[in-house]
Amino acid sequence: MPLRSTARTNLVDLVIAQMESLISDGEWQVGTKIPAEPLLVEQLNVGRNTVREAVRALVHTGMLEPRQGDGTYVRASSDFGAAVQRRVRKASVLDAYEVRASLERDAARYAAERRTPEDLAALRAALDVRGRAWESGDIEAFVDADMAFHRTVAAAAHNSVLAELYGHLSDAMRTTVQSVIGAAVPDSVRHQIDAHSAIVDAIEARDPAAAEAAVLAHLAEGMAALREQPPTD
Repeated sequence: MPLRSTARTNLVDLVIAQMESLISDGEWQVGTKIPAEPLLVEQLNVGRNTVREAVRALVHTGMLEPRQGDGTYVRASSDFGAAVQRRVRKASVLDAYEVRASLERDAARYAAERRTPEDLAALRAALDVRGRAWESGDIEAFVDADMAFHRTVAAAAHNSVLAELYGHLSDAMRTTVQSVIGAAVPDSVRHQIDAHSAIVDAIEARDPAAAEAAVLAHLAEGMAALREQPPTD
């Protein structure tokens, strides 16, 4: 979605709304840098102060994050997501992971009950991307693919609140996911790959109990990896 010239009434609020839409619609994705201030001024047809106030407001909500000497990055896809991130930062890693695990169990169970043929096709595609990402040896790509797979499971549950909460919680725990994967030995990862295939198979079979059991199998590996990590200061 291209930026639009903004009418000169309630300019800051209107610019904030446009920026929020660009973020929530995925034009400005979480983790990416937003356009530089001069470009925003030109595209929005407003003054520098207006742009600065709008950016400052979104930094305050936690949706944007300034990085000294580098620019401003998207930190969360909504103010709700930013609130989740703030709460996760105050929690222990294991506590946050347990909440994420609970959502994964529910998502898999509901997906097995509610999935459509389109959901199943998306799950198979996401599983394939995840497997190829692991084979590539690119941990960053594998984390992206793993998170995308679980978001696809959550989407197949057809519960918008669960899907949104799971997505925000996963974003907030991205570093934790990377550390778990980085700590995993090859056999553990192979077990997880098998478990993820089992999740999709159970969802395809419309077997909620099997879907939950498959989720528990892969969660056990992640929990073990977290418990074995040394505590951080």
